[in-house]
Amino acid sequence: MIELTEGQELTLTTADGKPLTNVQMAVGWDHAPTAGFIGSGAAPIDLDASAVQFAGTQFFDIAFFNHLGTRDGSVVHLGDNTTGKGQGDDEVITVDLGRVYPKVDSILFLVSSYQGHSLEYIRNAYCRLVDDDGTELARFTLTLGVRETGLVMAKLFRDGSSWKLRAIGTGIALKTPTDSIEALVPFVQPRHE
Repeated sequence: MIELTEGQELTLTTADGKPLTNVQMAVGWDHAPTAGFIGSGAAPIDLDASAVQFAGTQFFDIAFFNHLGTRDGSVVHLGDNTTGKGQGDDEVITVDLGRVYPKVDSILFLVSSYQGHSLEYIRNAYCRLVDDDGTELARFTLTLGVRETGLVMAKLFRDGSSWKLRAIGTGIALKTPTDSIEALVPFVQPRHE
């Protein structure tokens, strides 16, 4: 397993160099002790994982709590966790890379607060990429509090015939990914080196 840092990339291949075909992006988080009913009297924070597909800079499709799968069936959200309680992954999105529509060249993975809470009240937020066998390939852990209501965690993108993962970790002012698709476009534009 590789612990990624912001901006780091990983090619999605098997140990023998073949492109991976199926992966899961799992996200998890813990609430800060001062959040929730016991601490402040506020309701627990409901975070949601989302996957947004783009063809170039054009929005293509989405999988999130209100729309669990993309039209091509390649990206499926496995269900909404409204409390973040419990051990391990809170929400999981599966990606069948072989079924992703050919025009789609990037998939953004987001976490956002449906109720509009700042993400500075969560701890230990991470996203991890897991293969078919349940082997964790990479993990990106958020180490600093995020003042915004959303976070662009990572991006899967095509690189020739294979896919790569890039850790992003940038806060964004969204409660759901459909609030402003335009705000996500800079994350899918080619990097200017």
